[in-house]
This record gives sequence, C-alpha cells and structure tokens, in this order.
Amino acid sequence: MSDLTFRTKDITSLFPSASYREFRSEILRKSIHFLIGLSPLLAALSYPVTVILLSAGILGYVQMESLRLAGFKVPVVSNLTSMASRSRDRGRFVLGPVTLGLGALLALVLYPTPAASIAIYALAFGDGFASLVGRFFGRIRPSFLRGKSLEGSLACFTAVLAAAYQVSRDFRLALIAAFAATVTEALPLEDYDNLALPLVVGLVVSIASGL
Repeated sequence: MSDLTFRTKDITSLFPSASYREFRSEILRKSIHFLIGLSPLLAALSYPVTVILLSAGILGYVQMESLRLAGFKVPVVSNLTSMASRSRDRGRFVLGPVTLGLGALLALVLYPTPAASIAIYALAFGDGFASLVGRFFGRIRPSFLRGKSLEGSLACFTAVLAAAYQVSRDFRLALIAAFAATVTEALPLEDYDNLALPLVVGLVVSIASGL
C-alpha cells in the first residue's frame, strides 16, 4: 500500500460520515470562505480598490464559469471549481463564489465600517466554521435545525462572538451579532446564506450600535 493511500485512509477514518473527496472539497470551499475575511483589511487600506477587486472577481468568475459549462477549460479556475463543488452542483453553474463575493461587497457598500467588518467576518468565519464543524463533527441534529447540527451552530456563534468583540470591544454588541449570525446560518438557504448572513448581521449590528 502506498503512503498516499495510507494517508487517505487515515484521514477518512477521522471523518466516518464523509468521504475523502468530500473532506477535500469542503476544506477547499471553506478556505475560499476564510479568504473573504481579508476584505475589511483591504478596505481599510483602500476602500475603492477593494470594491473594484470584489466586483471584478465576481464578474470574472461568472465569465469563467460560463465558459466551463460551455466546455472550455479555464486553467486553474475550472479545476478549483470542480474540486470545490458539491454533489448538487454537478453539471450546473456553481453559484457559491458569486454569492460569497457579492455578500462581502454588499456589506462594504451598505454598512459603516464596524458593522461591515463584523458582517464579513460572520460570513467568512461564522459560516466557515459552522460548515466544517457541522459536517465532520456534528452529531446532534435537532429537528428545528433542519439537518444542521448543534455543534456547527455553536461553532458559528463562538467564531462570530470572538470576531465581533475583536472589532467592537463591546460584548453586548458581539453577543447580538453572534446570535443573529447563528440564527441566519441555521436557515436552509444553501448558497444564498452567503448573501443573507452578512446582510442580516450588518443590519442588526448597525441598529444595535445606535441603541
């Protein structure tokens, strides 16, 4: 047995509920999720450039994904999209990167800096850790979560609480942001949670900041 085969079996033994391919694609997907968390830092350096980069990234991805579906291989991007896609995305437009970039872009455009940053961190880390923890370690799945796990929801709450407090230094505001993110992430929105999560969290934080 090769070393590679051994390592693959060793990894899948840690995650009995998922195949190695699912493990790899989920890690890749959430790595992209985490990268969107750089948006507030980039916006602090140059807001216009960040907005332009996000807009160009969304439009560029739409074009390249359209080419992929038409049968044209786009170097690197087509391979990454194929590796990161879920089973439900097979043979169709992979929408996740579009809603991810658009969610971050809308947060930057619609909300003031502290709220926008918290909203984007909720998208990057709240949703990211909820998905990873829920998929690979989630065991408690109450009916009101509609297939999602309590462990994933707790991971979302913890990640957003920490990020929001780091930004605001206001524990009350961080609790409100974490609660809003956890409730929104628990909804069965599929890829559209990338839009709903930053929009809801940004709105709630903006309102709570004025109380």
